[in-house]
Amino acid sequence: MLEKKSFPIAEIYVPAKRAKTLDPAKVAALAEDILENGQKVPIRLRAGKGRFVLLEGLHRLEALRALGEETVEGFLAQARLR
Repeated sequence: MLEKKSFPIAEIYVPAKRAKTLDPAKVAALAEDILENGQKVPIRLRAGKGRFVLLEGLHRLEALRALGEETVEGFLAQARLR
């Protein structure tokens, strides 16, 4: 079971491929919702070299960043061994 934790936004890397899917209108709508109701759904991350890599939740992350938040609630996923 994944455990929800708080992660520093400054230590989260967004892969370029994922960043290309960013929709500013969706970020603005989410930011407004987060202001009213708080962050409801955690993002998903994996550990990288000295940082965390975003797996899921780009719009939530960017909405929190736009609001000036320093942390985000998320789940740390374990890398799959092959």
